[in-house]
Amino acid sequence: MGGMERVAVNLADAFAEQGHESHLLTFRRVRRPLAPEHAAVQLHQFALHWVLRLTLVGLLIEWLARWFLNPIIRRSYFVWTGYLGGWVFRAWLWRFERRHGHVDRIVFRGVGTFELIWRFRDERARFVLENLIYRGERGWKPRLFTRCLFQHKHLVAVSSGVAENAAEAQQALGFAPASVEVIVNPCPIGAIRRLMLADEPDLPEEPYLVTVARLVPAKDQALLLRAYAQSALQMPLVLVGAGSERGRLEALAAELGIAGWVRFAGQRDNPYPWMRHARLFVLSSRFEGMGIVLFEALACGTPVLSVDCTGGIREILKGELETSVVARDEASLAAGMRAAVAGAKPPIDDAWLDDFKPETVARQFLAPGGTEPTDGWLVAQREGMND
Repeated sequence: MGGMERVAVNLADAFAEQGHESHLLTFRRVRRPLAPEHAAVQLHQFALHWVLRLTLVGLLIEWLARWFLNPIIRRSYFVWTGYLGGWVFRAWLWRFERRHGHVDRIVFRGVGTFELIWRFRDERARFVLENLIYRGERGWKPRLFTRCLFQHKHLVAVSSGVAENAAEAQQALGFAPASVEVIVNPCPIGAIRRLMLADEPDLPEEPYLVTVARLVPAKDQALLLRAYAQSALQMPLVLVGAGSERGRLEALAAELGIAGWVRFAGQRDNPYPWMRHARLFVLSSRFEGMGIVLFEALACGTPVLSVDCTGGIREILKGELETSVVARDEASLAAGMRAAVAGAKPPIDDAWLDDFKPETVARQFLAPGGTEPTDGWLVAQREGMND
């Protein structure tokens, strides 16, 4: 699973652990089932895209959007399909509640999910912003898109950085959410520490550096490779993850003369053993909504180092951990890596993770606006739609 999927599962677990009836819904049939730790979490799959097609009206809208409207107004596909998708989801929810009882809170995670059902509005719904939503866009088109996705909705930002970015978007694009609050992502320390003990026969035997992320431009592993080459560390670098940039990154490693020291481990269902056995976890992203891999690595007992990027990494790397942040350039990252691996592996203080305990995060979702739900929870997401 990617980061967004892991957090959706963690949140569903957190609600169940607090004694609530918790349901986890995906809008796509997943190749590998999501695996909540808590046995009480009930899983559901609703192939929204295919149900839309079966309505025939949805098939016509999809055809018009894909072949006529989207070429005219680029990236507007969701505007047309998500309008009907909202009504279809409401019908699904009506049937769901007839079977399972009243739902008190509905949590949608990720803009990709919002797009599928943007017409759906409900006071019980909270729309979680996993990442930055504004990067300086102007004009009528982004105004239209943001009004569809965020107007009059209760938004939850996963970090103060994301909330500040949402405020910039409001001012620039003129939409008005019903509310905006900050609730960080949960870190299930116990579950992570159980999973990190799993056997991984292909782990390096010697000390190594690791990063865990999709191989995409936003994660900027190219910066990491250049800084690693400059550091001249005699310690392997392992990249855990898959993505469109792998070929380019392999070519860059060869060009830099470090191909023999860099290992591409590919996508791993359980990345925690790789974090646990590493000497240092390194993050080189251009921006991060929060950077959950940082607290996951800390939960595994591994020190972390991150470039100073836009978003929410300082929600985690604060206080004593501020020294784990370096400027976002090759020389600073190289020097930071050399300094971080000098000497023995330092101990990790569990108190650094107190703000991210699942029970703390669940309580914050329990009473947004002073209204505490009593029974059921529904966490909805579209698998594979991480930003």
